[in-house]
Amino acid sequence: MVLPTDPARPFGAVLTAMVTPMTPDGAVDLKAAVKLAKKLVDDGNDGLVLSGTTGESPVTHTPEKEELVAAVVEAVGDRAAVVAGAGSNDTVHAIRMAEQAAEAGADGLLVVSPYYSRPSQEGLYQHFVAVADATDLPVMLYDVPGRTVVRIARETYLRLAQHPRIVANKDATGDVYAASKLIPETGLAWYSGDDGLLLPFLSVGGAGIVSVAAHVVGAHFAETVRRFDAGDLAGAIEVFRTTTGVIDGLNGAGAQAVMAKAAVEILGVTDNRFLRLPNVAATDDEVAVLRAVLADAGLLRDTAPLPEASRLAEASAAVGH
Repeated sequence: MVLPTDPARPFGAVLTAMVTPMTPDGAVDLKAAVKLAKKLVDDGNDGLVLSGTTGESPVTHTPEKEELVAAVVEAVGDRAAVVAGAGSNDTVHAIRMAEQAAEAGADGLLVVSPYYSRPSQEGLYQHFVAVADATDLPVMLYDVPGRTVVRIARETYLRLAQHPRIVANKDATGDVYAASKLIPETGLAWYSGDDGLLLPFLSVGGAGIVSVAAHVVGAHFAETVRRFDAGDLAGAIEVFRTTTGVIDGLNGAGAQAVMAKAAVEILGVTDNRFLRLPNVAATDDEVAVLRAVLADAGLLRDTAPLPEASRLAEASAAVGH
């Protein structure tokens, strides 16, 4: 596909960090992945991130990742950007994933800081550049110190921003103030990595979000962004507030892949919530709580939507996603 020409949003505005559906025997379920990808795009996502943390990237293997990218690219065509995770604490492995993602047709790469190894800032810089040099694909950095321990420093960002293919950053530091300075300093497109911070990041010049909750409320986030862009801040806040219960339900326990898989099963998009160890599927009790959250938000077919959700549905129909 031809990516959007707006450098402020090189991968779109609302991207789901998509789960990787699996069969009960543990195989990657490409048919279910295609179904889910199509639904997410239909719901308002203009980008999909495959094989990120929520996609269980640590426990899926490179050939599986390549097959997943190829299947989703074929399914969504030019309707959404497909960004492939190429994250590892082994730089050679990350390069290999990047190369195979490019061969499979990915539109971009998500490259997380090497985890566990705790590299220096120079090590971070060299790792990111090595992966960015491996293909012609645009790169989104991923700064998530809660998982990697290390945080990308300002000086490292400034150096990385000089690379012609490093065009964006997914920020899961929670530090909106730092982002407010780094966005103009680096010129990188800045995506919130936290569902609850979509509006704060937009307010300081952010491009959008790489989301877990957009598995369920992608249309709501797309409408939030549309209203914000139109200068309707009160309307953007109104729409965003309809998503807070879902955000808490999918992120509150810190087990995003677990709860996102439970959510898409509840919605009938997939027929199971299987994960590979060390993650384990949500319990029936946890699913019951999440089902109640989705029902309260008017997101289940057998429940009446809340008044504000009804208004949102009408507004979202005009978004054009």
